[in-house]
Amino acid sequence: MDDQGVNPELSMGVRNETQVVEFVFLGFSGIPNSHIYLFLPFLVIYLVTVLGNLTIFTLIQLDSSLHTPMYYFLSHLSCLDISLSSVTVPKILVNFLRQRQTITYNQCMAQMFFLLSFTGTEAAMLAVMAYDRYAAICQPLHYSRLMSTKVCAILAFATWVWGFLNSALHTALSTTLSFCSSNQISHILCDVPPLSKIACNDAHINEMVVRIASYFVGGGPFFFLVFSYSLILRSILKSHSTTGKRKAFSTCASHLIVVIIYYGNGLVNYNRSSIGGDSMETDTLVSIMYCMVSPMLNPLIYSLRNKEVKGALKKVLGSQRKKG
Repeated sequence: MDDQGVNPELSMGVRNETQVVEFVFLGFSGIPNSHIYLFLPFLVIYLVTVLGNLTIFTLIQLDSSLHTPMYYFLSHLSCLDISLSSVTVPKILVNFLRQRQTITYNQCMAQMFFLLSFTGTEAAMLAVMAYDRYAAICQPLHYSRLMSTKVCAILAFATWVWGFLNSALHTALSTTLSFCSSNQISHILCDVPPLSKIACNDAHINEMVVRIASYFVGGGPFFFLVFSYSLILRSILKSHSTTGKRKAFSTCASHLIVVIIYYGNGLVNYNRSSIGGDSMETDTLVSIMYCMVSPMLNPLIYSLRNKEVKGALKKVLGSQRKKG
């Protein structure tokens, strides 16, 4: 074990135990001089993520034509993407500058808590956005009642609570783990699976809870998504209006692309061992896609495929030029 990361203490006056105060990330250990080659790409990814999502959020706040339930939830999604990326990337960038891939125990627990909170919230938020599309396409006459301002606020609040409660459970269980044989994490961030691997006490409960949560917290919203879109598809196919079909497909396309990217990466991230991808290289690649690349792509997907967002951007830029 790395002696700098362990603090010997006398426990209950009976036996010596070790308390980890620092973890060492090994995720980039296979890349010589990784701080030289990876700092700039990671910095660019982070800046594009923050700028893209902040632009989407700002446009929604400034343009009254975007003050609808769909864009209300999209603004929450943008906040989630900024938060998710900010939980991991800045620490990685700092470690590149320090040329030392470490994190303290308290920072590790905090990173894991917020990482799980934002990923769990995003899963629920995508399901809520699917419900919004269902209400708009399948229940247009009742849309204003089904997606009133009060209902939207309650749904948004519930998704955040959903994510934070799930994270609180995982983090509380992780604090019961002891790390007496190794403080080296075969990963680039703190998460339940890599921490469970290096624990010296029984982590069976933690692993079981992760598996159950992956089906419940991730699978629940996913099946709701599938059910919502099956109803949407049935409604679209029944429609006799070609223009209506085209508009319905257009409004759902961006969301579906985001859903596929998010759940595809999430499935691999939390079920690696069952699909034969249980290696440090796979962990690193999947985590980069899940926590860094996906949040960067989301605003690009919505802005490039959405005429209303592009129109709002042109309107804001045009008004700024007139002021100038």
